[in-house]
Amino acid sequence: MPRQIKVLRLLRRLLEEPPRRAFSAAASHEDPGQKATQENTMKDTDIKRLLYAHLVCIFSIILSIFIPSFFLENFSILETHLTWLCICSVFVTAVNLILYLVGKPNTSSKRSSLSYKVTRLLKCYIYFLMSCFSFHVIFVLYGAPLTELVLETFSLAVLLSTFTTVPCLCLLGPNFKAWLRVFSRNGATSIWENSLQITTISSIVGTWLGAFPIPLDWGRPWQEWPISCTLGATFGYVAGLVISPLWIYWNRKELTYKNN
Repeated sequence: MPRQIKVLRLLRRLLEEPPRRAFSAAASHEDPGQKATQENTMKDTDIKRLLYAHLVCIFSIILSIFIPSFFLENFSILETHLTWLCICSVFVTAVNLILYLVGKPNTSSKRSSLSYKVTRLLKCYIYFLMSCFSFHVIFVLYGAPLTELVLETFSLAVLLSTFTTVPCLCLLGPNFKAWLRVFSRNGATSIWENSLQITTISSIVGTWLGAFPIPLDWGRPWQEWPISCTLGATFGYVAGLVISPLWIYWNRKELTYKNN
């Protein structure tokens, strides 16, 4: 009897093993069409999140135009331009930080420590200051007044750093190698990094295009330095926020990411 029981158990194992292997093989080899559908669904979800985040950023710029008029007398973009530059920079920075805090992934215990957070915050502050001074130097090299209107030139540098450097710090952190990777050819590894490329380039191009009307003899108040450049940077930033989700949605089937 014991031998018969052993033989029966052995046969039972042999009969049960093939279905298990077949099931595991079927589980490991998914249908390519089903996998592609899941990837497209994930991309569509990310694009919607990206669109909502960009709409919030655009709304922050609109708020920086209208809300100060309730608290400051004679407030306008042209007459009190420096004030608006500071308010717009603060609004956009605050919105980017809120979006980062809401959408950031769960961090490890090491990265959630107080010392790590303080070090990261100091690095981000240094990166932002370096960006501001770098843009200021570039503006001077391209013809901005060296000794006159220094505050206006630096305010433009702060605004452009807000549109370009702050999103990089929120998305990539103070990691210069990651910045170089994202802005290299085919370096983006996510939809958010593609959007970062578009908004950064459009902000810089908008600032550059905004300088063209300055030497013209039209006699308009918005031709004074650096009003046209700040308006160009703002329009370029908003254009990038609008264009990037549309471009990514249009090319979603062609976009492939290494780390996805």
